[in-house]
Amino acid sequence: MSAIFNLQSLLTVVLLVICTCAYLKSFFPTILDKSRTGFLKTCWKCARIGERKSPWIAAACLMMAFSILFIK
Repeated sequence: MSAIFNLQSLLTVVLLVICTCAYLKSFFPTILDKSRTGFLKTCWKCARIGERKSPWIAAACLMMAFSILFIK
């Protein structure tokens, strides 16, 4: 089944994209410059969300990990 049709898989993919983009921006800040367009701008926005909402993203990652490990 595709991640688009399963809500838990979709949320997992979104959280992984946000965390990955924030991690990459910490090492390579010039790659995700906000003046770019297309896919890199989407990555920049995800990195921005990961930086500004980091306690909430961390809590969501922990809840998702608990859900995958113990419920599924």
